[in-house]
Amino acid sequence: MKPIVSVIVPSLNQGRFLDAALRSIFQQNVPLEVFVQDGGSTDNSMAVIQTWRTHLAGARSHRDAGQSAAINEGVAQATAPYVCWLNSDDIMLDGGLVNLVAALERQPEAPAAYGRVWNLDEATGRRRPVWVQPFARRALALRCIVSQPGTLVRRSAWDAVGGLDETLHMAMDYDLWWKLYQSFGDFIFVDGFVAVNRNHGATKTNKFRSAHYREAMNVVRRHNGSLPLKWRMYQPYAVWWKALTNGA
Repeated sequence: MKPIVSVIVPSLNQGRFLDAALRSIFQQNVPLEVFVQDGGSTDNSMAVIQTWRTHLAGARSHRDAGQSAAINEGVAQATAPYVCWLNSDDIMLDGGLVNLVAALERQPEAPAAYGRVWNLDEATGRRRPVWVQPFARRALALRCIVSQPGTLVRRSAWDAVGGLDETLHMAMDYDLWWKLYQSFGDFIFVDGFVAVNRNHGATKTNKFRSAHYREAMNVVRRHNGSLPLKWRMYQPYAVWWKALTNGA
């Protein structure tokens, strides 16, 4: 059966989480193909990849130009009409892809669909919902209202906007949402939980928080023309102030 969804899994030294990520993908009740794009891990990642080798459409491990480039490379190999990526420390919830595919099938003009996502604190095991809301341009300018692990993109729309900007390493998803919206219009919001974002000390968002906000601010300026006056109200004060004072 031809795949309906192509899932790209970028990874670097996340072997302790990778098996759970792949297991959650293959539990989705939809024909799919999965590509693991490993950046040259030195932990047990290759052993994990080997256990899934017969299920994968492709897997490689070597140094690359970063996460955005690795994802673009994976999508270039993919064949399905819908694409997404799942970072190797995140998880898809049962039925998540089915619901996202169904939403896009119902509205063939929409470039992407997204649902609600849990934020899992690795240290405490507690879950809280990531901030998402129904799509609106004004809201997108104030914060990233689309959570990447819970998003599915129409392949034709991905190709039309050129995929991810490989010069971006933190807010490339936010930039992609803007490009898709500006070319094709609103995303579909699926009001149900479809994925889990794992929060731990080694994530880029935690390790480079001010750099993340600085890049996000530049994305908003690029697509919106300027930062909205209310932008700072929606961001942690210490983070945006540090981003501003370090050259944003």
